Parts: sequence; C-alpha cells; structure tokens
Amino acid sequence: MIKKEISIAPMLDWTDNFFRSFIRLISHHAFLYTEMIAEQALWHGDYNHLLTFDSCQHPIALQLGGSTPQIMAHCAKLGENFGYDEININAGCPSERVQAGSFGACLMAKPELVARCIEKMTQATKLPVSVKTRIALEETKNAYKDLTHFIQTTSQAGCQKFIIHARNARLKGLTPKENREKIPLNYELVYRLKEDFPHLFIEINGNITSLESIKQHLEQVDGVMIGRRAYAEPYFLANIDYLFYNDPHPILTRKEIIAQILPSLQKEIEKGRKPLSMLRHIMGLYWGTPLSKEFKKIIMSNDLKMLYSFLEKEDYSKIQ
Repeated sequence: MIKKEISIAPMLDWTDNFFRSFIRLISHHAFLYTEMIAEQALWHGDYNHLLTFDSCQHPIALQLGGSTPQIMAHCAKLGENFGYDEININAGCPSERVQAGSFGACLMAKPELVARCIEKMTQATKLPVSVKTRIALEETKNAYKDLTHFIQTTSQAGCQKFIIHARNARLKGLTPKENREKIPLNYELVYRLKEDFPHLFIEINGNITSLESIKQHLEQVDGVMIGRRAYAEPYFLANIDYLFYNDPHPILTRKEIIAQILPSLQKEIEKGRKPLSMLRHIMGLYWGTPLSKEFKKIIMSNDLKMLYSFLEKEDYSKIQ
C-alpha cells in the first residue's frame, strides 16, 4: 500500500532555507521541496551555498531544472551527498525564462529526453527521482494521450513518483501567473491517471486551499501538494500532522514559533543578511486573526526589535 503524502510546493524566491525551517516548526511531516535550482548553477556555481540546508527539514527533495543527462546526474549525486531525500525534475514551469534553459513545461514535449535524464540520475544516485509536471501543453490536440505517453516513457526509465499540476501549460503568451489564473483546473484527469497507473505514486497540485479538499483529493490520489496557501497562510498547516499522519504532538503557538526562529534570524542578520529577506516569509503567520495587520506592519518595518516587542505584549485573547 502506497503511503499518503502532503507536501509544500517548490516556489521560486519563497521556499528558501529559512522558510522551510519555519514551516517545519508548524508541521513535522509535510514533505518539503527546495526552490528550483538550475543544473548550470550547480555545475558552475557555489553548490555548497545552494545545497546546504538545516537538518530539521527532512523529509526534503531537491528540485532541479535541467535537461542535460550527464549534468543532471552530477547534480543528483550532489543532492545525495548533501543529504536530500529525493531529487525532483521540474517539467511543469511555463516561464519563458525557464524555457530558454530547455527545462520546465517544455520538457513535456520531450519525454524521451526526460527519460534519458532519469536513467542517468538513477544510475548516479540511490535516491528516488520524481517529476513535477502538468496535464499537458495547451497546444496539444491529444492531451491525455500525450500525458500517458510521458508517464509511461519516464516511469519505464525509473521514475515512480509524479506530481501533477492539474492544469495545461501555455508556453507562449501567458506569464506563469496568467497560466494559473486563466487556464482551468482539471482534477478529474489526474484521478484518471491514478486509475490507469495504480502502481505509480500520483500526487495532485493546483489551488488546493483547505483541509477538507486535501482529504477529498487523498481519496483519489496518493499525495496532495500545497502551494501558495502554505505561504500566504502557513498556520493552516498546523493540524495536518494530527489529521493526516496520526501524530498528536503538541502544536506550537504562533508566539512559540516566532520565539524559536529568532535565534536563527539573528545569526543570519549578523552575517549581513537583511531582516526583511527572511521576515517576509512569516508575514502570513497571523493571517485571519485580529493581529494580522499589526504583525504585517512589524514585518515591513524591517526591525527585529519591534518583533521582540510584539512578542512581549501579544494579547492571546485576540486570537482565540
């Protein structure tokens, strides 16, 4: 029996090392993903800086953007050496900038190339290799046929886990945001994919914003990936360990979460990092409470002293 999973989507400029450690204080079990890291950045750049992460973040996957089999294999091995639990291939981002690097959603039209990458990667590492993709390219005339061909080809190469964003991708004429807002969701097609490939791990993604909808999706597929809701309102994840992983550990209050991340915040600031570059990631912590506006103002002040002051005077009667 395949174990069910809830994960937090890789989001560029959002799911950095600090944000992932912050989320781990809210959920012990949610599967985390790095921001997408381009193969060339690891091939030519400072991979120590790019790949180092806090050990508290397990389980965590390294998401790679690339399509060069040998380089992707090298990057996968680096990921294994740094202690990641999974390597993920980005075959779903519709950004024109990403397409220029020959990865993202444009790879949906090149399943054989993705398969060669997977073959090389699985030879280079013992870690599982997964793929995050979409239903189809909008230009295709046979969406489900193309999707099943992609899944068959890449699964035969060694991929057993697929995260499917339940939308088509339009490669030209729309920004990534417009791809989300103007292209409709099709959850039923992802459910059908699971029926046709019962032996594969199929995870669904796309505008899933409530605990009830997570529960409903898990009745049809093996996993649910949460994206922007986890960033905008992170405390909504506080109950998923109990509800979906049967783990009744004590849930930290918002105040306790802030208190626990302040030391790491201070260390990063001492290294020269701007407070707001990290604090912006926790801006949604009090979303939906009477303290939300005040907390956002404190975050935007870029002043850690104001955050300490906020913790000292916080009135819990306002957020019951």
